[in-house]
Amino acid sequence: MIIVTGGAGFIGSNLVSALNQLGEENILVVDHLGTSEKWKNLRDIKFLDFETKENFICKAEKGLFDYQVWAVFHLGACSSTTEKNADYLIQNNYEYSRRLAMVFAGKPGLRFIYASSAATYGDGSAGYSDEILPGPELSPLNMYGYSKHLFDCWAFRTGFLKRSVGLKYFNVFGPKEYHKGDMRSVAIRAYLQAKKTGVIKLFKSYHPEYEDGQQLRDFIYVKDAVTVSLFFLEKPEVYGLFNVGTGEANTFNRLALAVFSSLNMSPRIEYIDMPPGLDKRYQYYTCAKLEKLMSVGFKRNFLSLEGAVTDYVTNYLEKDPLEESEDLS
Repeated sequence: MIIVTGGAGFIGSNLVSALNQLGEENILVVDHLGTSEKWKNLRDIKFLDFETKENFICKAEKGLFDYQVWAVFHLGACSSTTEKNADYLIQNNYEYSRRLAMVFAGKPGLRFIYASSAATYGDGSAGYSDEILPGPELSPLNMYGYSKHLFDCWAFRTGFLKRSVGLKYFNVFGPKEYHKGDMRSVAIRAYLQAKKTGVIKLFKSYHPEYEDGQQLRDFIYVKDAVTVSLFFLEKPEVYGLFNVGTGEANTFNRLALAVFSSLNMSPRIEYIDMPPGLDKRYQYYTCAKLEKLMSVGFKRNFLSLEGAVTDYVTNYLEKDPLEESEDLS
């Protein structure tokens, strides 16, 4: 059996869908559904059973999954970069991950793959190389990034990283992110704005080296992020931290133009002020270094930004319009 924590979430539900396409349905989905629309991500995927995150960790610590699990994808976390409750993030992202790792660490033949984040790199002054060892060289800009960094550091210090894989996801976008509210990608927010008003609003730049809309991100389509994630099931001899990005930095302007093109609309972009305080913790550039990933045999064949946006818009957003309650643009 494969366990996927966060299996009803954005990346998790896409990963379960990809496993289904490979013929795998013996999957335990673990998640906290709450009052969001996340449950809708479960409707078109196949899995054996569902457990709430609280019940699951209690059962796991009692040894109820000792003999039937061969892989764990730990993707469940609070991914809000604006969450200010540090105690909650430590408990949810760090302590829960540590408890889970201690249950499954060292079990013969078991593959443990967990979600880290590019947010651990902070402002990027130390670079974006996954060869950088977890430690004080990296200084995350927000508490979410720090909670992920804290677990990376624990996994490194205890030797757990020698028995597991941590995936530093960059700016992932694509289907099944609809429930994420303010944490949804720029791609879907741009789509909603274009459809409603004909205009896409982007943040102004407050950095002299970047013009408005020329801020750079490593945008990766969720299908490509899942491909990288599943690659490590085929490489049980590989361990450590790896970037999950395209290795290409694209501007927000280019993303906006791709959205307009996919909708056959004339582009209209407006630049707006950032919310107070965001300019102090804003990343102007992210780009994954992929040499380490490619050195273990991964063959890079990602969709272009335009190809990914077109697939997202035409095959998902336009075919299954968001409900009014989901339109938070």
